[in-house]
This record gives sequence, C-alpha cells and structure tokens, in this order.
Amino acid sequence: MSASTVDVSSTPDGTLVIHPHGDLDADDAIGLRRALVHAIRHTRPLCLVLDLADVHDLDPLNLGALAAACGVGDDHQVAVFVDNSSAALAVRLTQAGVPEHRLRNVA
Repeated sequence: MSASTVDVSSTPDGTLVIHPHGDLDADDAIGLRRALVHAIRHTRPLCLVLDLADVHDLDPLNLGALAAACGVGDDHQVAVFVDNSSAALAVRLTQAGVPEHRLRNVA
C-alpha cells in the first residue's frame, strides 16, 4: 500500500476492527478490499467495525468498497459499521451508498 497501512484487531466481544491509516487511494483499494472480504466471508464476526479515525481521504474505489462491504456483510449476517469518520467523509460515504445508520461517532 502507498503511504498507508491497515491494522486489524479484535475486541473481547468478538468484534473485528479494521483500522486504516493515512490517505487511501486507488493503489490501496486492493489491500482494503482483501481485508474486508476476508473478514466478512472467512472470519465472519458478528460485528465488523471500520475505524476511519486516522483516514484523511478515500478515493472513489475505496468509497465503493466500504459501501459494498455493508451489503455483503448483510448477506453474510455480519453487522458492518463505519466509526470515527470526519463529517465531510461521512457525506461522501452516504453518497457512495453507505446507509446513515452504519455511520457512528462522526466528527
């Protein structure tokens, strides 16, 4: 990934947290999608949280990947939430198709 990383951790209640850092561009889309697909289709936690506290910007491919993760999560009985995004990023996420009820702790 270019100048960004993605950390994955779990909480004691079984929630899987994906925490990307930096600006995610088209070069980062494959790594983020791979982490999302593995989490939803293979790990299958009850809850998946995408913590965007350290993300400054997302390109259209990554916005679409996060929106698609919500739908794929529903198909696999995984609740997907997007936490700690900026207000501007939250607007772009909803425009990309992320339901508003999936956005939590918007700055």
